[in-house]
Amino acid sequence: MSVKIVISNRLLKISGGFAKTIGYIFHFIFPKRRFVLPKFSKAIIKSKKSSIIPKVVWQTNFTDKVTLPVYINYLIIRLMSLDHDYHYVSTEDREEFIKKYAPKEFVEAFLRLNDGAAQADFWRVFVLNTKGGVYLDIDAHPVWPLSKIIKKDDKELILKNKQHYTNYFMASAPSNPILEKTLELMVDNINNDRIEKGVYFLTGPEVLNHAIGNKKPNSRFYRVTCVQGSFTNEYFQYMDRPRSKWTYKDNRTLLKPKKEDS
Repeated sequence: MSVKIVISNRLLKISGGFAKTIGYIFHFIFPKRRFVLPKFSKAIIKSKKSSIIPKVVWQTNFTDKVTLPVYINYLIIRLMSLDHDYHYVSTEDREEFIKKYAPKEFVEAFLRLNDGAAQADFWRVFVLNTKGGVYLDIDAHPVWPLSKIIKKDDKELILKNKQHYTNYFMASAPSNPILEKTLELMVDNINNDRIEKGVYFLTGPEVLNHAIGNKKPNSRFYRVTCVQGSFTNEYFQYMDRPRSKWTYKDNRTLLKPKKEDS
C-alpha cells in the first residue's frame, strides 16, 4: 500500500472533518444558501497520456443545488481529475439518457424504479457501459489523482471494500461484459419484483457482485482509491429532503406497477 496515498487519505479525512464543522456553522447562519454543481466542466489540463477508459467523470443527484460540504467534495473531485471532463446528470436527464440509448426492455425496467438511489444504481452502470468513464457517488472522492489510479491499459477498475466489491466508485471502458451482465440482472430483478431485500439487492452492490461471480476484474482497495463521507454526511446531502435516503424507504414502494397491472 502506497505510503503517499495513505497520507493523502488521512489528510483529506482531516480536511473533511474541518469542512463539515464549517458547514454546520455556515448553514446555521445561512440555512437556505446553496451552491450549484455545473452540468459540464471541461478538463482543466490536457492529458498527455491516452487511456482505454475515457477521461470523463460522471455524477448524479436529486438536485444540483447542494450544501457547502457537498460542494467542497465536488471541488476535491475536480482537483483529483484535472485532466478529466466532468458531467453532472439530473434525475430528468438520467431518464432521457436511458430512453435515448437503452433497448426497450431496459427502458421499461428503468421507468418502473420508484427510488432515486435505485435509478442512480441502474444509470451509473448503463452510462459507463455506453459511454465509459468514471462514476462517483455525490459523497465520494478519490484519494489520489484519477490518472495515476487508472492505468492506460485498464478496461475497468472496480472498487473493493473489506467484504466485497462496491459501486460508489466505478471506472470502465464502454461495452464491459461485467457491466452488461449487471444490467441484465437488474432488469431481471425489476421484472420479477425482487424488492423484499431492498435497493441493495434490487439494483445495488449485491447485483454487481453477483455479475462478477468468480471473475477477477481489475480492482483496487477503497482506502487507496476512493472513499465516502470525508467531507459530507447524510445531514448535508439531504438537508432539503430529510429522511429521503434509500435506507428509509419501504421496500414495497421501490417499484411502480407493471403497465399491465396499472
